[in-house]
Amino acid sequence: MSSDPGPASELGEFLKARRAALRPRDVGLDGTGSPRRVPGLRREEVAQLAAMSVDYYTRLEQGRLPASAAIIAVLAKALRLDEDQQAYAYQLAGKTPAAPRRPRAQRVTPAMRRLLDQLAGTPAMVLGRRMDVLAWNSGAAALYTDFARYPEQHRNYVWLLFTDPAVRALHADWERAARTATATLRMEAARHPGDPRLATLVGELSVRDEDFRTWWAEHRVTSTGNGTKHYRHPIAGELILDCDTWVSPEDEDQRILILTAEPGTPSYDGLRFLASWAAEAPTPGRTP
Repeated sequence: MSSDPGPASELGEFLKARRAALRPRDVGLDGTGSPRRVPGLRREEVAQLAAMSVDYYTRLEQGRLPASAAIIAVLAKALRLDEDQQAYAYQLAGKTPAAPRRPRAQRVTPAMRRLLDQLAGTPAMVLGRRMDVLAWNSGAAALYTDFARYPEQHRNYVWLLFTDPAVRALHADWERAARTATATLRMEAARHPGDPRLATLVGELSVRDEDFRTWWAEHRVTSTGNGTKHYRHPIAGELILDCDTWVSPEDEDQRILILTAEPGTPSYDGLRFLASWAAEAPTPGRTP
């Protein structure tokens, strides 16, 4: 009987070697925590950068799971593999790298666009995969920000919540909102495990924000965006709004988020004032 390791074992040994060759600072992580018993990155750190579970990555490294081409692509980014190392990893996995192609863009349906426009006095927006902000109305722009001023790859609710000081300050209980958004993004990662844009988003946020890095590692998940939101708006003041989401019947990866207030409350009056202020301001940018 041959003692040669199988392809999965060889790939696992290669991943382990590349992990040992990296330091936390090489991938933007803080390595000043507890003492390290092994050189290089920990398994949980690689799993975090690759937006996969620690158990899944451990089984890959131990040669107990075959790796798909999509998984190799994600790990190549997480482990900072150069071109030769990437080619070697694909060869060990017995896979062919996918030809570079532009990711399929999500399109907001005409019916969803009409609904946004008809909710002019109510903040509403359409969220897609990865919680990308696909479309919004004037009310959402007035409440949050003019999403059009951000490049498309950063027109993302979670990204703005962690990186934009104004969006962060808008949330009266920012930590609760950010934890919920992180848990929702975790659910997105489970729904789309091979999404390279989601892996890039998670990697960039992990490097930039210690809170996100910590909460992402907790593996909390949630799939609902309903509930009560508490905002402190610089124009409209304190707003306590009901948040409801509905999934598009044409695309289950699109959902519309609508914020409302009980008539007769200060928050209802604040939304009316915000709508009036938005009507006098320049028209916000719109996605094509």
